[in-house]
Amino acid sequence: MKLEANCALLVIDIQQEDFKEMREDRIQDPEWDCIRNAKRVLDVFRAKGLPVIQIKEVHRADMVDFGRELDGSEGIHCMEDSPYTDYAKLTYPQAGEYRITKRRYSAFFGTDLEILLKGLHVDTLYLIGGLTDVCIHYTAVDAHQHDYHIRVVTDAVAGSSEEAHRYALKAIQYLQRDALITTADLEADLDQECME
Repeated sequence: MKLEANCALLVIDIQQEDFKEMREDRIQDPEWDCIRNAKRVLDVFRAKGLPVIQIKEVHRADMVDFGRELDGSEGIHCMEDSPYTDYAKLTYPQAGEYRITKRRYSAFFGTDLEILLKGLHVDTLYLIGGLTDVCIHYTAVDAHQHDYHIRVVTDAVAGSSEEAHRYALKAIQYLQRDALITTADLEADLDQECME
């Protein structure tokens, strides 16, 4: 597959909070497949000099911005005074990558993401991170509603459960039939470019 010229990568909620137990001696464990694949996707975008937008969820210490979020399955998380709310070390933003802080599930809701995307002349968004059934899904839906093409890298996202992950991917593919790709698809594009 060929990466579109006017594309950007959204790295959604890959934060240290979910990777506290990831140590150098266990980085190859299957439980870390998602973040390792996310790093591979990042490497492709970085090698091609394409825009990378790192997004993290952050909540104020007095919890005023949680809204209805705590009514569901989630507990208190991503507090601004916690060091674990920072971006995960393996996929940490580099110089020149854009950073956006969000308070809700969708990266579009209450942020300047739309302004940034318009300024970058982006029409296709690649999504990695988590959770597939929450922040990835809601961001993909909003991207679709804003008329962006969406590509979710299926092995570089993780859901709250395997079942929720599968159903969310199915729902995203319902919106755009070409929405689902893999890390290998992106690396094949880079490999092809290197051979030319």
